[in-house]
Amino acid sequence: MTNHIHRESDGVFIISATPFDDSGALDLDSTDALVDFYLETGVSGITILGIMGEAPKLSGEEAGRFARHVLARVAGRVPVIVGVSAAGLDNMAGLANTVMEIGAAGVMVAPQQGLGTEVKLRNYMAQVCAAMPDVPSCFQDYPQTTGVQVSVETILHLTTYHSQIVMLKHEDWPGLTKLSRVRAETGTGDVPRLSILTGNSALFLPQEMQRGADGAMTGFAYPEMLVQVVYCLKAGVIDGAEDVFDAYLPLVRYEQQLGLGLAIRKEVLRRRGVLASAKVRAPGPAMTRTDHEELTRLMSRLEKRLAELG
Repeated sequence: MTNHIHRESDGVFIISATPFDDSGALDLDSTDALVDFYLETGVSGITILGIMGEAPKLSGEEAGRFARHVLARVAGRVPVIVGVSAAGLDNMAGLANTVMEIGAAGVMVAPQQGLGTEVKLRNYMAQVCAAMPDVPSCFQDYPQTTGVQVSVETILHLTTYHSQIVMLKHEDWPGLTKLSRVRAETGTGDVPRLSILTGNSALFLPQEMQRGADGAMTGFAYPEMLVQVVYCLKAGVIDGAEDVFDAYLPLVRYEQQLGLGLAIRKEVLRRRGVLASAKVRAPGPAMTRTDHEELTRLMSRLEKRLAELG
């Protein structure tokens, strides 16, 4: 049986890209290569059909086919979380039940846009949980994209009253104090412990880990950095972890460009021999020649810095 996500889940759950060929069709050969690459870097889990996985650009049939292919390739070696956020609860529950039946470890749900009050948000999530009552879930707190502000009190409420919400994907920004509070106020009294994995392209990963995060759930074209930094910080090797993180930081920052970051990430994965094409489905960003030149320089400097670090 697949190891479901739970309240102690930790490590690096890499947010997977969705490979396309130059025509924009799903590239399942590159999908196999990408899954193998992620596993070789030592990730603890994989998350598919997230925002950076271009899920809204996939048809329902494509999403199901991609999920089946990834789950078959992973073959239970690590937990796979599937993003199921959708406008309709029936569609959400249908996809959730389907992927759980074929081996997913859990699902990720973000609040719908337009939930302007805490009451609306809590009521919405109650409906989501009622629609898929036995599905382990990760709640994505990403107000920069959803426009929904989520208080610590609501996070505590959701994980207390809905037992399937076992994980928080923390992406609020600024959010370090919020993370500290969630860690301090879960796993105490009547509030159960909540696994906390962080996003935002790992920009604040060393600080987030030191504030009590269990790991990262984000995308980056060098997942081995995420794995190494999380491992070192869990072992208390703080300076070593930050030295490694600092070496990659120029590329972390470069990937964080709003609107262009996914194109950069896919291009790096192409250059690393993982993807056959860096295609981003329309409407999507495209890199200019100057972008490519900058990326070449950043990657060269990274290789030099890593050689210096040994």
